[in-house]
Amino acid sequence: MSRKIAGFLIALAAFMIFEWINLGFNLADGHPTAFYVVHGILIAVNLVLAGVLGVIGWRGFRRGQRG
Repeated sequence: MSRKIAGFLIALAAFMIFEWINLGFNLADGHPTAFYVVHGILIAVNLVLAGVLGVIGWRGFRRGQRG
């Protein structure tokens, strides 16, 4: 994996973490419970995916070839 791709994965992971945590804090009150359950699951899954992408990107960046 090149360093450019690894850097992209790290940046994507950081963006996903920021975006979904921000969404979690900005959910307005007054929705049915199912709304919060679904969005909570979406946030959790996306944070896990961001962590996986970040780890893959970090490992690729450390081992990556220049170019």
